Amino acid sequence: MASSAFLLYPPPGHLNPSSLSLVPPLTSPAIRSLCHGLSISNGCAMRRTQLLSPRVVPKTSPSPVSERHLTLLEYVAKGGADVGDDLAVLLTHLQYACKRIAALVASPFNADDGRIPEDSGGGEGIGSLSSSGRDKPKPLDIISNDMILASLRNSGKVAVMASEEDDIPVWISDHGPFVVVVDPLDGSRNIDASIPTGTIFGIYNRLAELDHLPVEEKAQLNSLQSGNRLVAAGYVLYSSATILCISVGSGTHAFTLDHSTGEFVLTHPSIQVPPRDGLRQYIDTVRQGKGQFPKKYSARYICSLVADFHRTLVYGGVVMNPRDHLRLVYEANPLSFLIEHAGGRGSDGKTRILSFQPVELHQRLPLFLGSIDDMNELESYDSIQQKINPGYDV
Repeated sequence: MASSAFLLYPPPGHLNPSSLSLVPPLTSPAIRSLCHGLSISNGCAMRRTQLLSPRVVPKTSPSPVSERHLTLLEYVAKGGADVGDDLAVLLTHLQYACKRIAALVASPFNADDGRIPEDSGGGEGIGSLSSSGRDKPKPLDIISNDMILASLRNSGKVAVMASEEDDIPVWISDHGPFVVVVDPLDGSRNIDASIPTGTIFGIYNRLAELDHLPVEEKAQLNSLQSGNRLVAAGYVLYSSATILCISVGSGTHAFTLDHSTGEFVLTHPSIQVPPRDGLRQYIDTVRQGKGQFPKKYSARYICSLVADFHRTLVYGGVVMNPRDHLRLVYEANPLSFLIEHAGGRGSDGKTRILSFQPVELHQRLPLFLGSIDDMNELESYDSIQQKINPGYDV
């Protein structure tokens, strides 16, 4: 789905480079050794003769990934969060689906699949919506949805999946202990312009007390749990790097896909939303540095909710969409869960997001995400929500 959000950031001089950690490229010791034993002559590689001086082979340094960075699978096992076998298995299958989606959106052959149909007018108008008011599905949305559903089925750990692409939740198994809510490919209409996209997911425990109900009813009620009941949530950003950010209730951590090993490795442990050192009236005030804290904010808009949110987690600022546009169940709740475990908060401009009880699967609301200080100040203003939305149909 193509999200819409307005962001406020501290100026570039206040960015915190220490919050970034890069994984150095890996070089195979075997390949290194082979290269040392070869010389180039007339475009051909020839092995050095033994007449040359003996070469002292330096002691190879430990692999930066295996020794200094936990992989995602190691993190969810006893070496990290120790989330239990069932959730570890589920996350293993979910990250596999996201690797497949990452390859899909990076493929040079996806342009036709990701392009907005001509009858939609290429914008956010009525033509791009389905009869239910949700984003009109694009082929890449459907493919991504099918990939995730297949992985969740194979895990054997999921009872029901509720997706932005489905009108009703899909019941998978009577024995799965978890419920997964997901936006399979947020920002999919941006693919043709090479703008970052992402997957958003939330995980709940299955409500065993509903097992006696008919399948459709228990699937719906399991999917409409309050965000307070989330046991895990995360997103995957498909951009210049593929980053999986997750919280299982003990901090928010980001893992970067190392293409040389095929593993997600921990690069941003224990993320904390940078505190503020320092809608119109609120935006005007903080952009001028006249808010409760004397720091000027700049405005930026990527038009991809996952990308906007990830930048806010790393650099600070506020993600805001004051319209009834974003979905509570599989967008606002998972991202609010993540930011709360990073020391921030999600709000609709008046109320904490995780306190809402969903009443329908595709329920919309305004969404603001940022530090505690920013949310407290924002909520102190009247009429932050933009219920009337001129010139923009959602």
